[in-house]
Amino acid sequence: MPRTAKPQISFADWELLQQGVLLEPVLQSISHFLDDHEEMIEAVRRDLEQGLKNPGTGRKGLTPQQVLRSLILKRVKNWDFRELRERIADGYTLRQFTDFYCQPVPKHDAFNRAFNRLTPKTLQAVNELVVQAAVDLGLEDGQKLRVDSTVVQTDVHHPTDNTLLWDVVRVVTRLVGHLRKAVQQRIKGFRNRTRAARRRMQEIQRLTPKQRHERQTEKYRARMCSPNWPSPNSARRSATTVNWETV
Repeated sequence: MPRTAKPQISFADWELLQQGVLLEPVLQSISHFLDDHEEMIEAVRRDLEQGLKNPGTGRKGLTPQQVLRSLILKRVKNWDFRELRERIADGYTLRQFTDFYCQPVPKHDAFNRAFNRLTPKTLQAVNELVVQAAVDLGLEDGQKLRVDSTVVQTDVHHPTDNTLLWDVVRVVTRLVGHLRKAVQQRIKGFRNRTRAARRRMQEIQRLTPKQRHERQTEKYRARMCSPNWPSPNSARRSATTVNWETV
């Protein structure tokens, strides 16, 4: 079961506090922010008690304060679960921030289980409070979303030489098509070869490792040296024949 929200600190904790052991400024600001928003703690408590028949009985577990503060520390420091547990257990300032103080720090899988019990609704509420606080302080306007492109899901295929060549043919053909619509006339010297390019690309893709060793050079040479193959140069030459006065 979750422990009480505010456990009593020991005399050893009190003595360290009297010696001026302080958090780093960023964590101190986060701690003050969490202290001013008790509603987040109650939301975490509801998630931790969800599905339990008797939340008030059983072995004591992590408190809502410890769960929320440990989750925020993990995100801020970009630590995995093992490093999170080791850092909290090893340093008094992190014990103070995560509300453990002199209490035993559980194993890393206990943090994992506790974090997994938090619902998307609770995490969204925490995020909205943080965004609202940033707006109130003038740090953000809350109108733009910044993401790291390295973790955003995308449908871009794995870039091989074969598929990149196919992309060149496809994109150049599409651009020339837009040019033809813009000038309202046929582009001389350029032919749509996307069907042939797709077939050749698929042929190369289907080659076995042994066939690639024997026939890949031949296939690429046939693909690149075709006199009617669309390329950026042919598109550029075709563009020079356009009567731009009609555009």
